[in-house]
Amino acid sequence: MADLSVKTHKALADVSRFRILEDLRGRGPLDSRELGRLIGLHPNTVRSHVDQLIEAGLVRAVTAPAAGRGRPRVLYEAIAASASVQQVGYRLLAQILASYLAGTDHPQVVAESAGRAWGSYLTEKPQPFTELSVDEATQKVVELFDELGFMPEAVEESEERKILLHHCPFREVAESNQRVVCAVHLGMLKGALAEMGAPLQATRLEPFVEPTLCVAHLRRNAIPRPRGGIRRARSRHPAVA
Repeated sequence: MADLSVKTHKALADVSRFRILEDLRGRGPLDSRELGRLIGLHPNTVRSHVDQLIEAGLVRAVTAPAAGRGRPRVLYEAIAASASVQQVGYRLLAQILASYLAGTDHPQVVAESAGRAWGSYLTEKPQPFTELSVDEATQKVVELFDELGFMPEAVEESEERKILLHHCPFREVAESNQRVVCAVHLGMLKGALAEMGAPLQATRLEPFVEPTLCVAHLRRNAIPRPRGGIRRARSRHPAVA
């Protein structure tokens, strides 16, 4: 998968190859002469570019039906983007963003802040004057991270709750940018719990406790925070009989 990612990135890094791929996607199968006329390149140059697109799995060569004598024309057509190719693109984008954040002054702080914002955005607020129990809040977090592909499992140990994350969708990125990626995930937990007014808070995230396991640690809030409750102010004056 890593080799495919590199080949795809290199193949599309050149403007001419990108234009060739776009023309093939928009116009259907074309030969090297037709492509050359469209983008202003010699057919030999076009074939050189197409070879790299073929190697990256983005284009394939097909033989046109014979029309009279002579060699049949070789046409090139774009291969429909598969799920694996799309995943390569998303993974490459994640690597770019993670490496950029890693080069900032406070990468973990920035990454956790971004995670908080998205954790809050992805979480549905409870109704006004509704307080979630610890079990309900834990279940909602598990459901959220299950939808995101983490294969989570809730575990209770004495006064602490743990969320076992059996699968990290960004494992390959986390292996090279662990501080950033794990900070984003911890921030998402914190943002989600805060948004739902949960009586829990995420304290830390242990990455790669096992090759395919990360563990998020949760604990009860020391003082439950009211959500939309009505507080009655004490009167400074004695009641008048």
